[in-house]
Amino acid sequence: MERLAKIKLVITDIDGVLTDGSLYYDENGEALKYFNVKDGLGIKMLLACGIQVAVLSGGDTPILRRRIKDLGIPLFQLGKMSKRQACLDLMAQAGVTAEETAFLGDDTLDLPAFEVCGLAIAVNDAFDYMQAQADLVLTRKGGHAAFRELSDMILKAQGKEEVYSTADGFMKVVHQMAQ
Repeated sequence: MERLAKIKLVITDIDGVLTDGSLYYDENGEALKYFNVKDGLGIKMLLACGIQVAVLSGGDTPILRRRIKDLGIPLFQLGKMSKRQACLDLMAQAGVTAEETAFLGDDTLDLPAFEVCGLAIAVNDAFDYMQAQADLVLTRKGGHAAFRELSDMILKAQGKEEVYSTADGFMKVVHQMAQ
């Protein structure tokens, strides 16, 4: 997709996109959340290649903050039910236009973000009405390397596929992906 070549910022939802949407509770509240390590590497590869990544979620928990910190994601908005304004704020912080921004989502809460970002992308298990409003529907489900699928597509569209497809290409950026 030609529009992927222009992307300078990827804004992603968390629950249902970077996770499978499951919430695990104990008597103290949310105790666990499942993240896919392949998505994490996709985030790090984009960042190492100069493509900004931002996280936007209606939720705000210590687990989410920990994952964001572990991945070194500098831009995020948590506890934001108004995703339209949050996306505009993130684009301003990143210094990019709507045309240079992709949003990856899965549910109704993400529809306002779809409207203001230049490229609206849905995970494969997003509801039909979300997929109908998306510019692109991924083949992978949320929590099952959907973000990685998108990151590979962006890198390929921008001529940087060696980062994920060859050992030498990966080694050129691995030092920028501090754990």
